[in-house]
Amino acid sequence: MQAVIQYIEKELSGLYPANEITGFTRLIFEHVCGWDYTRFLANRNTILPSSEKEAVKQIVERLKTFEPIQYILGETEFYGLRLKVNPAVLIPRPETEELVEWMVKTNSLKSPAILDIGTGSGCIALALKKELSRADISATDISEKALQTARENAETNRLQVDFFQADILHWENHTWKTFDMIVSNPPYVREMEKEKMQPNVLEFEPARALFVPDANPLIFYRKISELALNHLNPGGFLFFEINEHLGAEMKKLLAGPGFKNIYLKKDIHGKERMIQCQK
Repeated sequence: MQAVIQYIEKELSGLYPANEITGFTRLIFEHVCGWDYTRFLANRNTILPSSEKEAVKQIVERLKTFEPIQYILGETEFYGLRLKVNPAVLIPRPETEELVEWMVKTNSLKSPAILDIGTGSGCIALALKKELSRADISATDISEKALQTARENAETNRLQVDFFQADILHWENHTWKTFDMIVSNPPYVREMEKEKMQPNVLEFEPARALFVPDANPLIFYRKISELALNHLNPGGFLFFEINEHLGAEMKKLLAGPGFKNIYLKKDIHGKERMIQCQK
């Protein structure tokens, strides 16, 4: 196995930081051999069969094109859940876990009704259901492929969420219940910011879930805020993950329609990435 580890390090050296290569190595052996970290350390002198060596080689070749490891392996972990991911959905980020945690801490109801807009893999909705087992959670997306992935993740994790298709930019064309909480991590990366993005995101993750026009970067937030004003219960909460450069603009947008208790929150990296307000 040492030779296989050296092969991975050699092939990926110069393409990724050393600590990221170490992380890849652990994930690859977990996926190919079914080893957790303890077994990985204990089996470092094990000789792998040729079939497993070939599987490792195929993964490394895809990593050399900067394809995300999560897409290669077909899964990732989010808030203690094992989730299927594919190019139809964004890869859940640790910052989004912080948004879920903020919502859980804010909730004071035994059985809140919650709506997740732009659910993708279902990560936010399913994590909330895991933490708030009595909550009535609905989740929507415009992509039927994303919704299929989310439904599979719900089934795998044995969590009940009502997933349905809707175009939030035309929310008036759909029928909605009322909710105690609405949350969304919508597209918010401006076209001008593409040049700063890593190839593994830019070339592989779904552009439809990432980008907004430079001239109208808050388009999704504006429409979701309209929905929230009409379908949040009095005192209900609206949560967003946001572009770190548009915090002031977001506060202004939400204050205009009359939301109250508007709070920006920084993530673990000190960036303003979340916002909360109340109807």
